[in-house]
Amino acid sequence: MKPISSYSRIVIKIGSALMVDHGKGLRAQWLASLVEDIVALKAAGKEVILVSSGAIALGRTVMKLPKRTLKLEEAQAAAAVGQIELAQAWKHALGAHNIQAAQVLLTLNDTEDRRRYLNARQTLFTLLQHGCIPVINENDTVATAEIRYGDNDRLAARVASMMAADCLVLLSDIDGFYTAPPHLDPNAQHVPLITNITPEIEQAAGGAASAFSRGGMATKIEAAKIAMNAGCAMVIARGNVLRPIEAVERGALCSWFISNSSPVLARKAWIGGVLEPKGVLHIDDGAAKALKSGKSLLPAGVMRIEGQFSRGDVVTIRDALGQELGRGLVAYDAHYAAQMLGNDSRKIAKILGFDGKHELIHRDDLVLGA
Repeated sequence: MKPISSYSRIVIKIGSALMVDHGKGLRAQWLASLVEDIVALKAAGKEVILVSSGAIALGRTVMKLPKRTLKLEEAQAAAAVGQIELAQAWKHALGAHNIQAAQVLLTLNDTEDRRRYLNARQTLFTLLQHGCIPVINENDTVATAEIRYGDNDRLAARVASMMAADCLVLLSDIDGFYTAPPHLDPNAQHVPLITNITPEIEQAAGGAASAFSRGGMATKIEAAKIAMNAGCAMVIARGNVLRPIEAVERGALCSWFISNSSPVLARKAWIGGVLEPKGVLHIDDGAAKALKSGKSLLPAGVMRIEGQFSRGDVVTIRDALGQELGRGLVAYDAHYAAQMLGNDSRKIAKILGFDGKHELIHRDDLVLGA
């Protein structure tokens, strides 16, 4: 179990109960302390993405809605009011350290639909490249089933998977996973390390922790499955302390879920073995040699294409003799790729009318010998 600060790209999920004191509003002092942890991570060269709950909780406080389960339309209205409050809170807290916050509203469908997935992924990468901190929340104003059944634990895990993060931190009001819900069973045992999600672990997970959150240990276990399958480590830690990340670094009680893979290996396994190829790229001998030496596939080395594929689809790569070399995620739709064949990457903007990626398949999205 490595310290959080040893990872490169870290997704931190913050629960509603941490952000909001019901009836009183934002926990400003706590938020400021968390931002100090984020600043320390950024100073160490780490990329940080936040998945922040709290819009509905803040909105219901501002609107003075009753302390009960909200109707769908009430939850959507509370989200509309609370999202402005939440965005402002992050803007001011991060801005105090000259860090630009960026609001990104997603639904689970944005991480499942291929085109929307790619667009969201590229937006987040661009924000990170410019030193911004993306603050992601579920788009509860327009979501329907998500409000009733969704949660930001799973959303955070999907974001971690999408962004090839190597660590997911779930800050909660509990200090990790127990063999039974500790508020119900005084004999519940804390489990500090989990390397495999067994049926017994799933059975031990209880329901939602409070009336103001949609999550609970069951959704955290679901999040762990998603993260571990993506090669991402995950930690459940108590968040309702000042400087919660620093507390974990100093040895505070928590539960780690460790994958036996890595984001890169998990991604390549997914490309090579899970998806059905949608097309074929036939390449020349020079391109084949370049790929085998660890290079990306450029348009200049592609002789012809087959199939009707879209950006982000998996395609097969074949050499001049028709032998399969591997598979990869293609960066352009088929009709754009056809226009680029055999051309220098520097001519892409002139050929297509817009400036795009220089590679048809980046080496990080390529699996040889698939």
